[in-house]
Parts: sequence; structure tokens; C-alpha cells
Amino acid sequence: MHNDLTNPERAEVLTAALPYIRKYTGQIVVVKYGGNAMINESLKQQVMEDIVLLWLIGVRVVLVHGGGPEINDLMDRLGKKPEFVGGLRVTDKETMDIVQMVLAGKINKTLVNLLEMKGGKAVGLSGMDGRLLQCTVKDERLGYVGEIQKVHIQPVTDLLDNGYIPVVSTVGCDKSGNAYNINGDTAAAYIAGALNAKTLIMMTDIAGVLRDKDDPSTLIPEIALDELAGLRESGVISGGMIPKVECCATAISRGVRNVVIMDGRVPHSILMELLTDEGAGTRFSAPSRTLDDRQSGWE
Repeated sequence: MHNDLTNPERAEVLTAALPYIRKYTGQIVVVKYGGNAMINESLKQQVMEDIVLLWLIGVRVVLVHGGGPEINDLMDRLGKKPEFVGGLRVTDKETMDIVQMVLAGKINKTLVNLLEMKGGKAVGLSGMDGRLLQCTVKDERLGYVGEIQKVHIQPVTDLLDNGYIPVVSTVGCDKSGNAYNINGDTAAAYIAGALNAKTLIMMTDIAGVLRDKDDPSTLIPEIALDELAGLRESGVISGGMIPKVECCATAISRGVRNVVIMDGRVPHSILMELLTDEGAGTRFSAPSRTLDDRQSGWE
């Protein structure tokens, strides 16, 4: 479709993006990436292109990734059945080995390689590197599933300061060196908070928070944190959306200015959110920000 644009139209698109480019240049944006946007090969290529484009215009991008479907796939091939309690993967020692292989190995290096192929400079890390994500056991029933205790953010800031895109897999460790599986959304929220990021983008398999879950036209474009309780009581936020939204609240409470849940299946949704008027998905912000706050450069 973009081939239909005339050169003047292309120039128009670029100049329209200029105020947004100015707003984000030099700022930190954390992208949490996983789910369908990661399985679909052409979408994966587009997400990598978006991240490299942001990096080229001076945005300090950090990519945090999960990889649930690929973990399930390898477990399946090894004849091991995935088990979940409350949406979290039960992780015994053998499963933890698989998680570490898939996340810190295959997926992490594949994404680093793709970013490099698109013209970016990227380095892969896991939450175990430099004790980036230090954990304790979240719940004995879950086995090696980690609760983040401390974020040692320096490995990430060192890479950003040296002009790299850090690519972080969500595997952590405890003081004794045991590896833990960490929920990707939670890890992204803590990392974004430790970086004091301007924006955290959570790429998911849905359009955002919908008033009617079966009707994409009922997307709620912006939610202040003090509205969350009401939306949960009314059932608008339910099921798998509850932990996602809790992660958004965690990120804001840790100092991230904007958190956006968006549909990773929409091509170039990251660029639409950051560099156009339109935005994409549902944006969460601190309690009841007034219009005056927004206009006075609160963002």
C-alpha cells in the first residue's frame, strides 16, 4: 500500500511525524514483545523495522521479550506437558532448563540478529546477566517462577549509553544462582520503571481494553489509574486482561509516564502509537491527569 504514495505525500507523512520525533528523541521507550506478533514472520519483520527506525531517530529503545508459544512447542517435542496455575507456568527444574534455552538462547539471539539485519545495533541480555532481575520464589506451587526483588539496571543503561538496542529475555536468578522464569509483562514493567522510561508499550493479541470484549469499536483510548477499580468491578477488565493491567499500574507507580496496551497484530502499530495523532491501543496514565497537565508538558 505504501507504494501508492507520491513523493510529496511521503514528505507530508514525514513532516507530520516531526513533532513526535522531537518529543521522543533521546527518551527511553521499552517495548514488551511476545504472543502472535512474534509467531507471524512478516509481523516480526515489521516490529523489528519499527524498532530500528525509532533507534535511528534517536529514541533509546529497549526490547523485552517473552516466548510462551515457543516454550510450549519445545516442551511438546520433548514430550513434556505444560501446566498452568492462575495463568502462570508451573516450572520444575527440567521446564526451567527449557525456558532458559528458548528465551535466553534461541529467541533472544534470533531477535538480536533480526535487528542487526535491519540496520540496528543490538545486544542480547537475560535477566541473569549482571543480576539484572534478582528474584525469589513467587509461590512454592509454581516451582521456579520468580518474584522480582531487585532490578540492577546498569547492564541495560550501559548498552543504551553505548548506542545499542538492549534485547532482554525474562529469565532471572536468586542470590544462590538458581534460574527463574519471570512473567514477561511484569519484567517489562520493572525494567521500564528502573529506567524511568517515557513510555512502555505492551504488544498483545487484542486491540487494547474494550468496553465490549467482542466489539473492537468499543476500544477505550485512555484510562487513568483511579478508574481501574470501577472497570474491574463492571467486568470490563477481566480474565487475562487483569494481570496485564496490573503490570501497567505497576509500571506507572514505578515512574513510567505512559503505558500503552496495543494490538501487536496490526502492522507498524508501534509507529502509529508514537509518531502519529491517532495512537494505537489503550493508554494508561497516572490518576486523573487534567488537560492542563497534558498541555503544560507533563508528558
